[in-house]
Order: sequence, then structure tokens, then C-alpha cells
Amino acid sequence: MRTQVSIELFPPKDEVGEERLWSALGQLSEINPDFASVTYGAGGSTRDRTARITSEITQRTGIPTIAHLTCVGASRTELASVLTQYKGAGINKVLALRGDPPTGPRGEWVHTADGLDHADQLVALAAESGFDVGVAVFPDGHPASKNLADDLLTLRRKVEAGASFAISQFFFDASSWERLMAEVSRANLNISLIPGIMPVTNVKQLIRFAELSGTEIPHSIRSKFEKIADDPSAVARMGVEVATTLCEELLAIGVDALHFFTLNSSPATREIVTNLGLRA
Repeated sequence: MRTQVSIELFPPKDEVGEERLWSALGQLSEINPDFASVTYGAGGSTRDRTARITSEITQRTGIPTIAHLTCVGASRTELASVLTQYKGAGINKVLALRGDPPTGPRGEWVHTADGLDHADQLVALAAESGFDVGVAVFPDGHPASKNLADDLLTLRRKVEAGASFAISQFFFDASSWERLMAEVSRANLNISLIPGIMPVTNVKQLIRFAELSGTEIPHSIRSKFEKIADDPSAVARMGVEVATTLCEELLAIGVDALHFFTLNSSPATREIVTNLGLRA
């Protein structure tokens, strides 16, 4: 069975960043991604670029695209307007996320007048607008959740609101994913699960991302990276090695899709996919 491979990109802030994006995407096209997702800045700060880049990816490369959308700082009317903009740009899939408060995922949520406060509400709005809707899942648990059971209830609400697939936050322990798969199966939730893989290229960035997302970095992995933190080439090689091993473990337990957080760069993702023998 063919393993689905997909990638995540972010809208560039300037012309230099956009040139880098298109260069990376040209190289990533060689692994024939099944889709590309494009992130959405806090408070909609990159909304227009998200819509333009997402639609342009498909026009330029033929790769199907998914646009992110969050509840942060937007009213229901504004969110409906974004969905209309997406639809007009030929986008028919969205990743519906509550989004984090400006102070981070552990911060206090601030309600926006006539806004939405939970991802399941955004899922319902997008589904009612005719979109195929994806959501986020957290193998190590969302930092704002009481426990893993609470996380599962949140996912159930998203499924009941119309979500058909879920892409995970990055993680490093295959057993976390195996547990999530088992819990979703026992709960009879009809949703496709796609693990998110982040090839590490910068140790400080890794630690910051992990703290923000609540992701557990196993001590054995963290110590390896910290020993070589000042050697970018060594970090990149280790990042590919760690991600390749994780993907091998996931494929061994029956995972049939992998989603790579590329950070608008191509070498690590291409090397991992090649190591796994997933594409010619």
C-alpha cells in the first residue's frame, strides 16, 4: 500500500522568503507530496498570503493544498469571510484550529466579540460552508488539557462537528502515537490520523517549539542534540536520523501517512523520504 506523504509550509513575510519558498517547493515536488498545508498567522496576520500561496501552490505545481484557519482575534462574520475567500481561491480543504492566545498555548484564552472559542465550532462553520475539514491532535496531550482523556473528548467533539482527518503536533515517541491510535479506535471515532514529523535543524528552536506545544522530548534524544547544538551540520544529520527512525517505527505499527513540517526548507524531508524508500 502506498504511504501518503504531505508537507507543511508557512506564508513568507517578504520577497526573499517567497523566493525561498518556491525554491524549496520545487525540490519538494520531487517526492510527489499528496498535499501541502499552509499555516495561518496569529490573529489572521497572514490571511491574505495564506489564501494566495495556498491556491498558487496548486496552480504552479498541481499539489493539492489545505489552508489553515484559526479562531484567534476574529468574529464569526470575519471567519465566514475568510472561508469565502478560500473558496474563491479554489481551496476546498481547511485545517480548523482554535489557535493559541498571544501569550502561548498555556495562556488565558481571550474571547473575541461574536467570535468562536473552540475548534469544534470552527469545524462546524467550515463544514457548513462545504469544506473538507481537518483538525489537530496531540500525541503527548495538549498543554491546556486536563489529561489525555480530556484530549480525546475534545477530538470527539471535532469529529461530531464534521472533521474527517487530523494532523498531529510533532512528537518523538512512536508509543505516544500507538496509544492515540488505540484510543481513537476504541472510541469508534471515524477520522483519519496523520502523524506530524519535524526534522530537527536547530536545537534552540526545537526546545522552544517543544515548550510551547507541550511536546515531550525524550531525554536520550534531547541530550544527543544538546551535545552537538553548536554544529549545524551535525544537528541536521541527527535530525534526519531521529526522524527517519521515528517514521520507520510508525510504519511498522501500520501508519499509512506522514506529514512533514518543512519550515520552508527541503533537504531534510527529501532525505527522510528517500531513506524510507517511499518515493522513487
